[in-house]
Amino acid sequence: MKFLVFFASIVFSAVSFGQVKKPNFIVIFMDDMGYGDLGCYGATKQKTPHLDQMARDGIKLTSFYAAPVCSVSRAQLLTGCYGARISVPAVYGPGSPQGLNPQETTIAEHLKTLGYATQCIGKWHVGDQAEFLPTKQGFDHYLGIPYSNDMQGKPLDSEERVVPLLRDDKIERLLKDEDQRDIVELYTQEAIQFIREKKDQPFFLYLPHTAIHTPIYESKKFSGTSQNGRVGDWIQEVDDSTGRILAVLKELKLDENTLIVFTSDNGPWEIQGKDAGSAGPLRGAKGSTWEGGIRVPTIARWPGKIPAGTSNDAVLGTIDLLPTLVSLAGGKVPETPVIDGRDATAQLMGTSTESPREAHYGFLGYHLQTVRQGPWKLAVTPQNEAMARPVKEDAKGSEPRLYHLGKDIAETTNVAAANPQVVAQLSALATKMNAEIGGTQPTARRPAGQVEKARTLYPMQPRKKAQAPQKKAKK
Repeated sequence: MKFLVFFASIVFSAVSFGQVKKPNFIVIFMDDMGYGDLGCYGATKQKTPHLDQMARDGIKLTSFYAAPVCSVSRAQLLTGCYGARISVPAVYGPGSPQGLNPQETTIAEHLKTLGYATQCIGKWHVGDQAEFLPTKQGFDHYLGIPYSNDMQGKPLDSEERVVPLLRDDKIERLLKDEDQRDIVELYTQEAIQFIREKKDQPFFLYLPHTAIHTPIYESKKFSGTSQNGRVGDWIQEVDDSTGRILAVLKELKLDENTLIVFTSDNGPWEIQGKDAGSAGPLRGAKGSTWEGGIRVPTIARWPGKIPAGTSNDAVLGTIDLLPTLVSLAGGKVPETPVIDGRDATAQLMGTSTESPREAHYGFLGYHLQTVRQGPWKLAVTPQNEAMARPVKEDAKGSEPRLYHLGKDIAETTNVAAANPQVVAQLSALATKMNAEIGGTQPTARRPAGQVEKARTLYPMQPRKKAQAPQKKAKK
């Protein structure tokens, strides 16, 4: 399938060569940033002037969905498919034998065949085996910590906790905990260098930040600069990083030919207490299919193309980025294998407020839990409030629950009894999608990538279970 995509794209590129220059794309993907963590989404304890200006210059998407946890969200963005469709149901640990199947065609692979330079900088987290790394999935180069920054291990010859920093497919160095304080700066410098080097050709930069996943390691420059502890400090550091990238685009006269999207992989990691972000007015958090777990802050900017200072409440998500960017690049996504995302160009450009999809489905692992269509959201199973948090009384029971998000964004009032036709309509959609890719007997689920002899990127001592919330250092 990848060969067919490559051949078709090469033919298209040859025909269109010499016409209007293709747009550049930058996707900045935050880790565990909640719906309420930016000033333009209501945050007050940390300042995000560059991202707020980006929203004023572009569009704020207010019903944009990711997934409950990070590996799934990344797989969805890269492939345009729900994690359940491509057998990415949960989080991968170091040395996992499974990962994003190389047979899937990623957004980078599509764009690469259309003449794009591609680079991934940051957290990968869809498999750390050689077969699954970015350079085998369409990216020319890679620099980053390949999984979550709390997945530290101890080398066989040391008691110091470390995470690997990869360049392409090799370890450049092992980062000790304090070394992570430089990670945003390192990513930013690498991103700016990439933009400068590729300014004369179309490029795709995928920048999935390590921030603001715990443990939080804000740089010394930003430590203590917010009124929201170190999580606010780290948000402000990422805001500064985004501002520097925007400044370089303007300096190189690339900003009017560059679409930049800023979004997050899931909601805040609520069990981390003061080190967690905020879901703002939304219920739930990371690890749940309540709005706070899967609806994320999202801004898109493209001067001259996206109307400035606008917002759109159309139901969109990470799965829509692949078909949208491929379309804007002049390509076309093949009809097979099936993807779930749809081209959202009209929604970005402000010519449509309707979703390009019939509905959006909220999966927790392989369990279909919610269906969103227009202002309506149906929950077809009980929902836990967040990772490691139980199901509350009003979310128990086998009967579907219906919420009108336009009137009840916090999902407090079940209106199923008063709207039986809506319940029936969304229940039918849930049944159909669940038969395709949910549960234990799906008809259209594709396999995960699998290796026989998996190993960690460096020899390490056996890892302990996930650590407790990070304690605030005394000053």
